[in-house]
Amino acid sequence: MFRGKTLCQNWIRSALAITAPQTQLHRSWLIDDRTTTTAHPQHQHQQKQHQHLFRGMATGGETKAETPKHTNRLAASKSPYLLQHAHNPVDWYPWCEEAFERARSENKLIFLSVGYSTCHWCHVMEHESFEDAATAEVMNKHFVNIKVDREERPDIDKVYMQFLLMSKGSGGWPMSVWLTPDLEPLAAGTYFPPKPRYGMPSFTMVLESIAKKWVADRDSLKKAGSTLLQAMQTNQSAGTSAEMAFERGSGDAKLAEAVAVHKQRFDQQHAGFGREPKFPEVPRLNFLFHAYLVTKDVDVLDMVLQTLDHIGRGGINDHIFGGFARYATTRDWHNVHFEKMLYDQGQLMAAYANAYKLTRSKEFLGYADRIYEYLIKDLRHPAGGFYAGEDADSLPTHEDTVKVEGAFYAWTWDEVKQAFQKEESCFKDISAARAFEIYSFHYDLKPSGNVSPSSDPHGHLTGKNILIVRGSEEDTCSNFNMELEKLQQLLRTANEILHKIRDQRPRPHLDTKIICGWNGLVLSGLAKLANCGTAKRDAYLATAKQLMEFVRKHLYDEDEKLLLRSCYGAGVADDTLEQNATRIEGFLDDYAFLIKGLLDYYKASLEMEALNWSKTLQETQDKLFWDEDKGAYFFSQQNAPNVIVRLKEDHDGAEPCGNSVAARNLTLLSHYYDDRKYFERATKLLNYFADVSPFGHALPEMLSALLLHENGLDLVAVVGPDSEDTRRFVEIVRKFYVPGMIIVHCDPLHPDAACNQRLQQKFKMVNGKTTVYICHDRVCRMPVTDPAQLEENLMANFFKERI
Repeated sequence: MFRGKTLCQNWIRSALAITAPQTQLHRSWLIDDRTTTTAHPQHQHQQKQHQHLFRGMATGGETKAETPKHTNRLAASKSPYLLQHAHNPVDWYPWCEEAFERARSENKLIFLSVGYSTCHWCHVMEHESFEDAATAEVMNKHFVNIKVDREERPDIDKVYMQFLLMSKGSGGWPMSVWLTPDLEPLAAGTYFPPKPRYGMPSFTMVLESIAKKWVADRDSLKKAGSTLLQAMQTNQSAGTSAEMAFERGSGDAKLAEAVAVHKQRFDQQHAGFGREPKFPEVPRLNFLFHAYLVTKDVDVLDMVLQTLDHIGRGGINDHIFGGFARYATTRDWHNVHFEKMLYDQGQLMAAYANAYKLTRSKEFLGYADRIYEYLIKDLRHPAGGFYAGEDADSLPTHEDTVKVEGAFYAWTWDEVKQAFQKEESCFKDISAARAFEIYSFHYDLKPSGNVSPSSDPHGHLTGKNILIVRGSEEDTCSNFNMELEKLQQLLRTANEILHKIRDQRPRPHLDTKIICGWNGLVLSGLAKLANCGTAKRDAYLATAKQLMEFVRKHLYDEDEKLLLRSCYGAGVADDTLEQNATRIEGFLDDYAFLIKGLLDYYKASLEMEALNWSKTLQETQDKLFWDEDKGAYFFSQQNAPNVIVRLKEDHDGAEPCGNSVAARNLTLLSHYYDDRKYFERATKLLNYFADVSPFGHALPEMLSALLLHENGLDLVAVVGPDSEDTRRFVEIVRKFYVPGMIIVHCDPLHPDAACNQRLQQKFKMVNGKTTVYICHDRVCRMPVTDPAQLEENLMANFFKERI
């Protein structure tokens, strides 16, 4: 991740004894989990089980709100996260010049707190510390306090998270950072408890110690942070030497290295990579799909299919209705952090669609479709955009005033049993008792709950069950001597019963922020799902089109050709849509992810408008973020105010980094538009990251782009008029997973409409029939005019029947 020689893992151990950390850095990744998580003491320290309750501060009438005693500046914000803190006694500022000016004029340190509205441990720290008047008094006396929504301002979050990772070796949210009035970081951490525990000092101890040190020994305090800041700045301004640049064939060596690393880290028992906590890490799965097609190593394919199997059967999947939680806190994917994030839904929808294309497994298609149904019902603005996510925490009942994690999703044994008894008629020819016996076996329900106390630090899930499929549908059928179709109908009926009951519970807080980049990921997922050739294609494609139109209307400045980061709704049944008073323009990820979504949507629809818009956005991205000197894209714009370091991300985590996605986008655009400049820019981008090691572990999505860049794309040219025959050929091609496939329609009746005139002139119809040319790296096979032959050719190369 960092340029230099050795990765600094020394944390500024605590504000009680700050020491200057080592400064030697490198870009070699350790073979471990690097996905930053919500700060969770359970994952960092041995601890005793304790009961911890906190108030729900979310908007939307989710709690029995009392008249607030305090109102601070955050009340004017649109961000749901900032609004959650609008009635803290802390004198909060948003990220703004007014706060910086006050810090400079009073010579005070800034306390920066970064989180997001669906973050469980952010809620914990708010209740324990930010709602506490005594703690707030200390904060207000010694610091200028600033709140930042990491999803609204990822540029700020990434800079100070980089500092935290460099100083501590790990990171997460809530993120706590102390800054000079000039915004230079001095010390950082994540969650701090109100009293010393987990081997950590209390939050007030840290606050008072840093405040004291700022007055008594400012130089040493500043030195501790400036050393790392300088290293960050040097790291970002460095370039890759010519000796490190990729040579022709480098991709094969990087591929072999990455496959070996992933095989080494693969969890043979529970799938996924490493131990807990476990994230879906879809960029890693995408790479393994691609790696299988290149290597034909069935073990590579098994790693990704087994992972998707275990995720689908695990507690991370909402078996009642659909959608996936952010991550699992246990190695077997059972106990989870219940928040549901939009970026996961979009990426997993695409991954399951790709798995279906490779295997034709209806199970994979079912997971993808259930994500779609969840998005439509619970995350969609009426105009077509999608909200950021839902909280992990909610009220157990409408009478409660205290939220707990998982209350909406977990079930007691008796709750399920009584629900079946009440709705016995729904099961038709089977008794409620028998249905419950089968259901509880299939989903591993236990009378005393199925959650281990060791994975439930707050005791919120005592006596509760999180649904998980330990075996399979076939195992359940065998155990109860029943037919598969009958079991599947019973499970559908039972889950519909529980879904109706669950919808009567207090819902988790909905973050009604509509983020451009994340909606781009959903656009990709919808497009890939539409390409599966199922009966719901028209519905998927219509949703995708409406989403594209939403982004163009509400998150795009047509005159300046600029994307906006986000807009704000009010709920799934509310037409309200608002913009920030101070406009936040899009970041690299917003452009890269949306361009990817448009390219995928074009392949699903062949609508030239989408392809042309992707080209326009790429031009804006190049203008705003490209480093002409060293190569690659910065995350933020050059003139971004109060951003002390322009970062270039070099890690694919829960989301791919913008540079990885951009490398792929540029390679595809170079072929769609027959324009060499895109290809050359992709070359320079890839070379900038050539010294990352192990490359395919840190940047799996970028390695996939490198393979396309080196090995060439698969061009499918469909030559014929806009007719039923032509559409039939295109539908056949779309049904297969081909990572480097571009589809070009060459219409003899409208030659001027083609984006690539060379292809339009090169390919002709044979004997007046719609004709398909399949070419790899500009070498073409014999033209095909028979749909059956086309499907046979594609099956031979891009399909693997599961054994």
